[in-house]
Amino acid sequence: MSEPVNVRILDREYLVGCAPEERADLLSAAQLLDARMREIRGNNRMAGIDRIAVLAALNLAHELLQLKHGTNDRDREIERTLGELNRKLDGLLDSVSR
Repeated sequence: MSEPVNVRILDREYLVGCAPEERADLLSAAQLLDARMREIRGNNRMAGIDRIAVLAALNLAHELLQLKHGTNDRDREIERTLGELNRKLDGLLDSVSR
């Protein structure tokens, strides 16, 4: 069930529907987006909100992709290490059973 939640981003109010258990995450996301948009806008109060929003979205998407790539690299390294450990264990078990 969705409930309305007011969020404030760059001095504008938005009413967003979300599940009650996701409310805290939504508010955190809105605060993050607000901070990023304020950072991009800086002292230039004349910058269009649509341009600021797109730049903030691009920055956040870029960070997300970097995190995903880092996770994929870690996953591959873990798989490689586990494969090596399995081969070593197989070798030890073979030598013990002989």
